Amino acid sequence: MLEETKEEPSLIHEFLKLEAAGGILLIIAALSALVLANTPLARYYDLLLSTPVAVQIGALEIAKPLLLWINDGLMAIFFFLVGLELKRELIEGELSKVENIIMPAVGAVGGIAVPGLIYAWFNSGDSLAMQGWAIPTATDIAFALGILSLLGSRVPVSVKIFLTSLAIFDDIAAIVIIAIFYTENISTLAFLFVLVCLPLLFYLNLRGTDSKFPFIFIGILMWVAMLKSGVHATLAGIILALFIPLKRDATGYSMLKSMEHDLHGTVAYFVLPVFAFANAGLSLANVGAEEVLHPVPLGIALGLFFGKQIGIFGVCWIAIRLGLTKLPEGMTYGSLFGTAALCGIGFTMSLFIGSLAFEASGVDRIFDERLGIIMGSLASGIVGYLVLRACYKNSDPTD
Repeated sequence: MLEETKEEPSLIHEFLKLEAAGGILLIIAALSALVLANTPLARYYDLLLSTPVAVQIGALEIAKPLLLWINDGLMAIFFFLVGLELKRELIEGELSKVENIIMPAVGAVGGIAVPGLIYAWFNSGDSLAMQGWAIPTATDIAFALGILSLLGSRVPVSVKIFLTSLAIFDDIAAIVIIAIFYTENISTLAFLFVLVCLPLLFYLNLRGTDSKFPFIFIGILMWVAMLKSGVHATLAGIILALFIPLKRDATGYSMLKSMEHDLHGTVAYFVLPVFAFANAGLSLANVGAEEVLHPVPLGIALGLFFGKQIGIFGVCWIAIRLGLTKLPEGMTYGSLFGTAALCGIGFTMSLFIGSLAFEASGVDRIFDERLGIIMGSLASGIVGYLVLRACYKNSDPTD
């Protein structure tokens, strides 16, 4: 038991350090995309992302531009890691204790409901625009922790754990939203193939298979079937993760923890920065008051900025006042508000949901949802940083 207790904090600290560094790399990737999109190099940036890439085996062909390989393929790896983290946290991590669940869970509910309602307030009369209602509900944990890392070690670990836990519930909600609201017409045959994969994965888990290859092989087949079925392919990553064995074998080896450890660097330093680079290239050449004040980007920006602050802080405050939960040690109402503001950095997940919401609409739009995402995320990051800096300005940084 003593060994387990020692391992968990190091796991959390390692995760937080990696996510923070990855968040800084995300900022660099996003800024690089913005610079390229607003220079004469924009043509080459667009050509790169529209490069056709095809894989064919017999009659089976997957042909997509590079951008969609990134959004459907690389992001499936990201969601696989999210699934691994989710399973571990719920079974033996921070979220396995009921008292640790209540506050981030209710905060996540408020942080999803209020931004969605703000967006709907501006766009309720436009059925096309309403497809993007979920865009401001997302939180980019890597970006948020990257901003938090700028404050150094003066910020208590409890604040970082609360932010991470809330983002996990946010991710769960995003998965459900994608599955329910952003699924195209389903191909019955392909979806049946997905269902066939489930008992195979269950069998591998049940018999305690200690090789990763069968899981990965079936996972790839399931991803292809999911892609062809009309259900978004990234969900294959989540499903696969739930069947990866967490239990240690006789030698103390845990396949889930091994995969999680191996993937953290790949996702933090490659998958998410590449996704940000591919999706953040917004041209500002023709952006004026009409574009900024269009209900879609305005609803997204205000949903992320005000919606997250009001939703997370307000619902958590009510839950605390009702005695349902309490502030984590080292956290004040001021730092709770600052953390809620940081959750308005929707960036990666907002861009991803935005691509699902409007990518296939085929309508010539005068708005660009990326404008709202960037405005809302930037304002949230600045306010969150300044509030938390003020809260902990007298704290002594410790190693």
